Amino acid sequence: QVKLEESGGGSVQPGGSLRLSCTASGSGVRFDNYCMGWFRQAPGKHREAVARIHILTDSTSYADFVRGRFTISQNNAENTIYLQMNSLEPEDTAGYYCAAAPGHYCSGGVNYLERGPADNGAWGQGVQVTVSS
Repeated sequence: QVKLEESGGGSVQPGGSLRLSCTASGSGVRFDNYCMGWFRQAPGKHREAVARIHILTDSTSYADFVRGRFTISQNNAENTIYLQMNSLEPEDTAGYYCAAAPGHYCSGGVNYLERGPADNGAWGQGVQVTVSS
């Protein structure tokens, strides 16, 4: 069973940047078999997909609201994915959650990944991102 550990959350002013990390672990886990990504949920709002990446192919997909501000990447050697967030806005304030799922959940757009963690995947515990002046 894969386990995920996130880091990198924090508080920044509007226009600032943060980089989130998510490291996968688990006995027998083949990291390059996975589709992984980031979701976020603000208080009183539904969870929404942010970005996803296929570890083997590097195929990526982003939510429209990212608008070129965020970049998802991966380091296969360290079983880690990253979310570089630039030009942060107060509306980006939320809990950010890492997700892992079997690779075929990257066959669709970013939203398709959301069902994946329940299918032999995992969710991370989440990190808080706060954007405020």
